[in-house]
Amino acid sequence: MRIDVPRQPTARLSDAWRHCVGTGRFDLALRRDYQDSLALVQREIGFRHIRGHGLLSDGTGIHQPYEHAGERRVRHAFTYVDQIVDAYLDLGIEPFLELGFMPSQLASGEDTVFWWKGNITPPRDEAEWADLVRGVLRHLIDRYGLDQVRRWPIEVWNEPNLEGFWSAGQDAYHRLYEVTSTAVKEVDAELQVGGPSLAPGYQDEWIRRFADFVETRDLPIDFVSRHAYSSGPVQPVPFGAHQTLMPASALLEQFGAPKRQLAGSRLAELPLHITEFNSSYRPDNPIHDTAFHAAYLAPVLVNGGDLADSFSYWTFSDVFEEVGIPTAPFHGGFGLLTHRQIKKPTYHLYTFMAEMGEQILARGEDHLVTRHEDGRVTVLAWAPADPTGGAPVEGHTLRLTLPVGTPEARGSAYVRRRSVSEDAGNARAAWIEMGRPLAPDTRRLDALHEAAEPARSHHAVPVTAGRAEIDLVLARNEVTLLELTPVVDETPKWWSEERLFGLGEEGTDASAT
Repeated sequence: MRIDVPRQPTARLSDAWRHCVGTGRFDLALRRDYQDSLALVQREIGFRHIRGHGLLSDGTGIHQPYEHAGERRVRHAFTYVDQIVDAYLDLGIEPFLELGFMPSQLASGEDTVFWWKGNITPPRDEAEWADLVRGVLRHLIDRYGLDQVRRWPIEVWNEPNLEGFWSAGQDAYHRLYEVTSTAVKEVDAELQVGGPSLAPGYQDEWIRRFADFVETRDLPIDFVSRHAYSSGPVQPVPFGAHQTLMPASALLEQFGAPKRQLAGSRLAELPLHITEFNSSYRPDNPIHDTAFHAAYLAPVLVNGGDLADSFSYWTFSDVFEEVGIPTAPFHGGFGLLTHRQIKKPTYHLYTFMAEMGEQILARGEDHLVTRHEDGRVTVLAWAPADPTGGAPVEGHTLRLTLPVGTPEARGSAYVRRRSVSEDAGNARAAWIEMGRPLAPDTRRLDALHEAAEPARSHHAVPVTAGRAEIDLVLARNEVTLLELTPVVDETPKWWSEERLFGLGEEGTDASAT
């Protein structure tokens, strides 16, 4: 069946997909590979905010207690934080501040999470914690300006519904939220504070109790946040993990859940930020590195903006150490990029989205058609991705009739196509064919970078009465981007391709210009 794409737009394309992206812990941003990766991402995709753990953990060194004259005192040191935020702003991205984890010398216990041991216990001194929050925000305002910091959302903690991230239960989180949100607003009433940053799997009662607490205590809250993942229980292997996957629609269901769960409360009307999402919540699941992953997530990027004000891919880079230092270039890391900036297929899904137009002409289960203000038409299409592990669909076909130029236009359109699939733009496949080298040398790294680039093609199609027919046949797990531009033919009247080699009829006017 051929789909007749309308000429008039049906909506504007949401950019909720690029509002924020995730990162490894805050102090990893001091590394060269990290900054090189982020620079590439910003050049080719361009996220607005970046969010990660560990702003207040020991690795950034902000909280510095000392004793003087028999008294405990605290210095707030911003040596690392300033370098990191400076680097972010230089690259055109602003922080989405997550307040956590607990500095070890302020913590009430020794429970930690991750290889790098982020402390997950409440503060032993709430006043000192509030001073820390105020001190950080006042410093950021002094350095970067109030107008700028007001644009940076401030999230209270990370996944407090999981014992692995918050040791003290929901009531203690409510108290932390009260102390923290109050401290934020004491610095400036227009700073954006929110939470509760819930991990998937929580019961509706958790977020409703949080809403009741905030409303009863009349606490400040400017946005609601949660996370979304679609994977099942972990099946561990050495240096990796496997998991079953739910359909990608499960992610969209999670995006939309808070509005339903908070119906009737004032929190239901607040902006909703999905501050982490991915398929697997493991940083060592090989699914993240595959062509399947790009096709699987395509409908999420296309439709997620209907449900949330932002949804933040976790993460932009494999410079990430929650379960330890990666041991191979393709180890199942969350990143759009591996170490040393090898692009994964999902990276290209994001670059393709960055090239879509503002006006939505059509959306379907396997495509998105948009138009730019200058008249270019762009098509994002993807093959069905079966999360049950069934055989990938080969030869999925999409037939479109697209509006090009004015309703009366005739002539042709230039079609530019880029694709990633099992066989194109898939550096992991090349790495496997190399024998899965743990530390590729320069020659093999160059080959992996080359293999990571999308397949490219181009051709012209006829335009009749302002419409062009496009037939797309998609390879296994393919995601493809088409751009159609009306052709203005500037070929000189005397030119003939038949005479390219100087053969054929004479008679060309040599003086013609």
